[in-house]
Amino acid sequence: MRVGIYHNSLWAKYKGAVFTQVYRLSQQCGPEVSFIQIGETEDDRISLGGVDLTYHQYPFRLLIRGNYDRAGNLRRTAAVVLDLIRHPVDLVVLSGYDKIENWTMLLLCILLRRRRAVFCDSTMYDRPRVHWKSWAKRLFFARCDGFFGYGLRSKQYLMSLGAKEADIIIPCLAAALPHDYDASKVLSDYRRQNAAIFNSPRFLYVGRLTPAKGLDDLLRAFNPVRARIPAAHLDIIGGGSLRDVLVDRINELGLEQAVTLHGPRNLSDIVPHFLSSVALVLPSRSEPWGLVVNEALSYGCPVVVSDRCGCVPELVIEGVTGYGFETGDIEALSAALLSVSRLSEDRATTAGKCIDVVSAFTAERAASRMLEGCTQLLNA
Repeated sequence: MRVGIYHNSLWAKYKGAVFTQVYRLSQQCGPEVSFIQIGETEDDRISLGGVDLTYHQYPFRLLIRGNYDRAGNLRRTAAVVLDLIRHPVDLVVLSGYDKIENWTMLLLCILLRRRRAVFCDSTMYDRPRVHWKSWAKRLFFARCDGFFGYGLRSKQYLMSLGAKEADIIIPCLAAALPHDYDASKVLSDYRRQNAAIFNSPRFLYVGRLTPAKGLDDLLRAFNPVRARIPAAHLDIIGGGSLRDVLVDRINELGLEQAVTLHGPRNLSDIVPHFLSSVALVLPSRSEPWGLVVNEALSYGCPVVVSDRCGCVPELVIEGVTGYGFETGDIEALSAALLSVSRLSEDRATTAGKCIDVVSAFTAERAASRMLEGCTQLLNA
């Protein structure tokens, strides 16, 4: 039995880590899996660095050299159609449902009588519902045999659009941590750390600088925190279209000395911030999951996360790994920032709890569930 897994972009390290484990497991127990990367990177990933092939330790076919987005609908569609015809498989896992090539692949799979599944990382909280889009998704999902979602909220979203619970496979979402990551070393570092560094609390944001990330809410909420704790500081790491707007907003709020814009950084450069910050803050107004939360918890850093983020039910345990808040509620966000800072009074213990919760979200476990799901769909 053969499976073909299609993915938009080779850039995604976390998918590379999971696909590597899927390949290794398939070599031991089948089915035979092939991986097809449509492009190398995407528009909103270019500023975050190039492709790191060390996370892609599996054979793959690359259909288009360069940028997935700039290849255009016609070129992408032609590439995937040709690949589907040249490489027959028993199960096709589609990369999504919102592009022309996805619909073309679905139609071709129906004509060729091939089973088909689809990745879905959206949730009911991700974006406002649009009637005609919901209708189109229902039509698309009705023609699929299975679904790969991420977490409880993704499952709820799929079921709301007509997917049967038995056909939904939920592999966990795993961050692509540095190859030398060692949880025991992280905990050891905390035990040796001078607890006094958290007396002047530093809060951390990591991600793209775009309107959907809720950064204006974060700045407005941080202002009263700074009034309560004059030594508090906010570090913002990332690049994007909103940078100049944020600079103006920081100046307007009088936070020039309290907020630092660091620009884009690699994860290895961000790790010291996780270790010295009282919390990672993710105030997104739209966020299918929020892998940066996995990364922060892996380094023992508590989190403050908006209720729009898909990871909230699984990873945000109130008073243990951090706090959630209702998106757009500035007072609630300020209160969460003040509360989470107290978790670092015994940071080593808190770090142990954070790492314990996120330790179930590994690439190996995600790969195992994905392969089990493929086998289930092939045998249905």
